[in-house]
Amino acid sequence: MIVRIFTEGQYRVDDSERARIDELDEALRKAVDGGDEPAFTGALAELVAYVHDHGKALGEDELVGSDLMIPPPDTSLEEAQTEFTGEGLIPD
Repeated sequence: MIVRIFTEGQYRVDDSERARIDELDEALRKAVDGGDEPAFTGALAELVAYVHDHGKALGEDELVGSDLMIPPPDTSLEEAQTEFTGEGLIPD
């Protein structure tokens, strides 16, 4: 699957990692819903790090459609509450 981290680029991540990515997204959703800034910041950082650790960055000239999109690592809780609503930050 292709994961885009806004402001950073795209990463190819094996489909077998999807369950863990979904768990991290759920932690983000709960933090946003609960208004918990420290939990949100930590969960977003963990998700971004997970993609970095388990993905392979695509070259700048290799642009393909993204399966998952993660907000920029510096997204605030307030921005997330405004921009990302529903089932989670990562669209299905």
